[in-house]
Amino acid sequence: MSEIINKVAKSPIITFKLEDYQPQGERLLLDIKDQLFQGLILREKDFRQYVKEHDWRQYEGKFVAITCSADAIIPIWAYMLLAVKLEPYVAHLTFGNLEELEKELFIQALDKIDYTQFEGRPVVVKGCSNVGIPTAIYVEATRRIKAFAKKLSYGEPCSTVPLYKRPS
Repeated sequence: MSEIINKVAKSPIITFKLEDYQPQGERLLLDIKDQLFQGLILREKDFRQYVKEHDWRQYEGKFVAITCSADAIIPIWAYMLLAVKLEPYVAHLTFGNLEELEKELFIQALDKIDYTQFEGRPVVVKGCSNVGIPTAIYVEATRRIKAFAKKLSYGEPCSTVPLYKRPS
């Protein structure tokens, strides 16, 4: 009887798993819509009182996005004031929604990768992740890996969708 050989495990293919680069931690959305007078207007005195009394320690070590989901004109200084109060506590702060926060976190993680490890190698960007990865991150990872990889595919090493092959 001959030995069973796992050809996928012995192949030179690198499987790139974006989920391995997702920063761990709680994500929060700080929506200031509830701080608006009649849901329409930000009154400086009331807002400053909210900022003064709010417990900012509850954001300790968390990833926070600040926004206003109400259809109102919010002065830029209001978001800046929130940033001043949040910055000492949060792990990361951005303006926008939770998807934009997630994109920023992934971009920071992608910035730390040494892409030369993919030089001249076939790379498969793993699909079917257990975590929510924004489509924009798949696009960005593709752009970065393509500059080094010999071949780029999407899926699983045993069943891939070819995306790019470097010309010989």
